[in-house]
Parts: sequence; C-alpha cells; structure tokens
Amino acid sequence: MASFVNIEYAKEHPGVSRIESAIEGAMALRKRWSPARATLALLLCAVIAAVLVVGYQVMDSVAEGHLLVLWIAMWLVSFAALALLSGTVNRLIEMTRSGLDGWAQRQARDRADQRLWRMAQTDSRVMSDLQAAFSRQNAEGDAQNAPAGPQTVLTQRALRLGSADLRAFLNQVR
Repeated sequence: MASFVNIEYAKEHPGVSRIESAIEGAMALRKRWSPARATLALLLCAVIAAVLVVGYQVMDSVAEGHLLVLWIAMWLVSFAALALLSGTVNRLIEMTRSGLDGWAQRQARDRADQRLWRMAQTDSRVMSDLQAAFSRQNAEGDAQNAPAGPQTVLTQRALRLGSADLRAFLNQVR
C-alpha cells in the first residue's frame, strides 16, 4: 500500500520577506516626507524649547521642595502644546501655501495679459485676433452677464484694460 506525504514548504525565506517589507515601508516613508513638515516640526520644537527655557528660569527661583512638581507640570504643558498646536500650524501652512499659489497664478495671468497687449500694439495680426475676440464678446452681451466659464482668447481683465484702446483703434480703422 502506497502512502503520499504532502509537505508544504515556504516558497520564500521569512527573513527575505521581512527585509522586503522593511524596504517597502522605508520607501513609503520617504514618499510621505516633505520639507514643509520637517520645517514645521523644527519651528515647533524651537517654540517649545523657548517655553522650556522660560519655565526653567521660573523654576530656578522657586523653593527646592516644589521643583519636581514644577518640572513635571512644565513637561506636561510642553507636550500638550505640541499636541494642540501641530494641527493649527499645519492648517496655517496649508492656507498660506494655497494663498501664495493663487497670488502667483494671478501675477502670471496679469503678466501674460500685459505681454499680449504690448504684442498686440506692435503686431497687426495679434490686434486683429483681439478685435475678433472683442467683437465676439460684444455679440455675446455684457461681460458681467456672460457665463462664468473661461474666455476663449482673452481674460476678463485683459479685455477691461485694453477695451478703451481697442475701441479707439477700431474707430480709427473704420
């Protein structure tokens, strides 16, 4: 009578799988790391260190009997400050970052509008494109009553800035 023995062996060495998972974890940690968070942590630690220095100077003037209690209270306050301020500082940094991004985009859009207008004043082809855009806008109606979608050729600000000059140019051409 024949009997078969099925023994399941691991297809991978356990040490190798642990090392691979450790490397994957390190790579994931590297992807999550950001310089802004590191700067935030450094700034927060500097503030907490300043609070600790002031607390130590206050404790230095207190009688020796209460020194341990004050030391523990100071560390509790410092860790509570770390826990409470980290979310607020993160939100403040995100709000500042989004505000600066919006400001930079508005500045870039304004510079592009100014370059386009300067180019239109020297190049008749660009001016004719602007005239076509201006006539399309007049055909659609007033700029404030138009839908809030993106402009096809010019932004609202470019049309508002250049509209008087463009009207004068159109009157000269006619």
